[in-house]
Amino acid sequence: MEKRFRMIIAAIVMGVLLPALVPAGESIDWPQFRGPNQDGISKETAWNPRALSGEPRIAWKTNVGLGWSSVSICGDRLFTMGNVDDNDSVYALNVKDGKEIWRYSFPCKAGSHPGPRSTPATDGTMVYTLSRDGDLLCLNAGDGKLIWRKNVLKEFGAENTMFSLSGSPVIFGDTLLLNIGEAGAAVNRKTGEKIWSTSGKGGYSTPVLLKKDSKHCVAMFSAKGLCLLEPATGKQTAFCAWESYHDCNAADPIHLNGKIFISSGYGKGCSLIDITGDEAKPLWENKEMQNHFSTCVLIDGYLYGVHGNTGKPGSLKCMEFATGKVKWSQELGFGNLSAAGDKIIMLNEKGDLFIANATPAGYEEISSAKGLLERLCWGAPVFCRGTIYCRNSKGDIVAVEAKR
Repeated sequence: MEKRFRMIIAAIVMGVLLPALVPAGESIDWPQFRGPNQDGISKETAWNPRALSGEPRIAWKTNVGLGWSSVSICGDRLFTMGNVDDNDSVYALNVKDGKEIWRYSFPCKAGSHPGPRSTPATDGTMVYTLSRDGDLLCLNAGDGKLIWRKNVLKEFGAENTMFSLSGSPVIFGDTLLLNIGEAGAAVNRKTGEKIWSTSGKGGYSTPVLLKKDSKHCVAMFSAKGLCLLEPATGKQTAFCAWESYHDCNAADPIHLNGKIFISSGYGKGCSLIDITGDEAKPLWENKEMQNHFSTCVLIDGYLYGVHGNTGKPGSLKCMEFATGKVKWSQELGFGNLSAAGDKIIMLNEKGDLFIANATPAGYEEISSAKGLLERLCWGAPVFCRGTIYCRNSKGDIVAVEAKR
């Protein structure tokens, strides 16, 4: 069975599997930010959504240092990042007990809102990480040894963002895609050599792979709007302007049937963009879903997301993808979310964890746990093989069992 999992992952990273082809109910790795399909949704259904009722079962808890990096999982290893004493560290932990397998450290200032923001990407053989200051690393997944390293901001003539680089690397065949510069960048993931790049300042989101007119395409939510690019060349095929306060376009684009949903905080709002023609055209726009940096999940035609900004009251909302009509809103506080099957898993910034049905009929909570972690918790919980992984800004990671 393990061999089968690795074969599936290999197919994904080579760009031959589309998101829709991962079988429902299948147990699978979580090799990159927002999972194998970049949609924040685990296809697993054989788990216990009532796992938070009573006293949650904690499998293990550890600390990896300051930061906002989420976790990626491949086989028996969990990869993440943290900062201790102005040194960034990339960790490989055992998923069963959280014990450190290896660690690779290098100098990097912790900065404001201290620590790394991006999440490692892995193909099971190599691990790719990006620091807040542009240090792009390729490490051996087995022993953590450095394969190559470069600073993409300096080499590509790109500028750092106001809150530092936050988008995660994305593997596409032999290419590594980055949200660096006005419209992204790409390097050869085996050698680190530049394939194409853009200068200027980028956005905070992670590049999202999709298909347009049967061709591979990458959606880059940049500082000034939504860019559609050819991943092999960086050629821009469409652009839709979308300017927000502080150029803070941080939530990932969400694609379905030739339409892309984008959202930003600071009062900006959201929009649905039609990309089926030669130009990207807005179909609707409103302020009902303002994703500061928490990306929505899309289930059966409905978006579920956290509306609001850090430091202010937030709410979990359900919105119809096609129309932008809000179906319901529940005040759970600001935070982040993911999903497993048709169940929403939300972690608010105070460390409260909620599991609810993904239904437009109304908020239906199944179970919850208060104070699972100390604040601030801004990263999305990760569900993988019956376990929920949560993290806070101090670097505390907790693994909560949710197996049947």
